[in-house]
Amino acid sequence: MFPAWILLTLNHLFFTLRLSGGAASSFPRPLKAEEERQCLELAAQGDLEARNKLIEHNLRLVAHIIKKYYTPNGDQDDLISIGTIGLIKGISTFRPDKKVRLATYASRCIENATLS
Repeated sequence: MFPAWILLTLNHLFFTLRLSGGAASSFPRPLKAEEERQCLELAAQGDLEARNKLIEHNLRLVAHIIKKYYTPNGDQDDLISIGTIGLIKGISTFRPDKKVRLATYASRCIENATLS
């Protein structure tokens, strides 16, 4: 079973997206490089708002990756939830000193979560 904090984070994210998502079912745009760097620094210091901002602005990446594994029998919502958990793990374990972009690292985490 998933830890309670992950489920609460997912509920908060989906609720926020429904309220702030101007166009129907659109995801927030990806962060610019400087904004992403600042959020990563703040998230590494324990700032939950910065971590949530990183998660929200990378949900488009989750949806893009899930398209590869989409099956027409209605599992897409489940796959997006699982992919979002992979994204959260990716953001939590990301290390900028490894000289890899967040999207590259997170995409592997999303795929690993989806395929396991």
